[in-house]
Amino acid sequence: MRLNEDPITFTVFTEIRIIEQLATLRIQRALPKGLQVSHFAVLNHFSHLGGEKSPAQLAKVFQVTKGAMTNTIARLEAFGCVQVRNDVSDKRRKLVSLTAKGMRVREDAIADVSPVFATVTEEFGRERLREILPTLRDLRIYLGNA
Repeated sequence: MRLNEDPITFTVFTEIRIIEQLATLRIQRALPKGLQVSHFAVLNHFSHLGGEKSPAQLAKVFQVTKGAMTNTIARLEAFGCVQVRNDVSDKRRKLVSLTAKGMRVREDAIADVSPVFATVTEEFGRERLREILPTLRDLRIYLGNA
């Protein structure tokens, strides 16, 4: 293999990393002032799954350190977007849940970010995006299980 001929897997992951970086930047610019992409991700997670999770569980879901997640949770709690309470079965453990304000902030953020995604849909078309989705989902599941 020559130096300028990267293996296909490396090339695919390079493209994914660059896409993620560019998408994150576009999303961050569209989010309401003070709301970070990491905050939005937590709100979005709870909006789909509901319930309560510990900071350690959330850190595992988002593949970040417990300290980083604790910081994100503290900021969301200060905004009134999440509620943090002691676990009644284990007083050392905290449980985090989405508040009504958190759901509204998430919905407002979706509205603010939607134009960013609309331009992508217009450029590539729904069908083309649907075609790549199964492969991306399979790759995510594989990596999540590995």
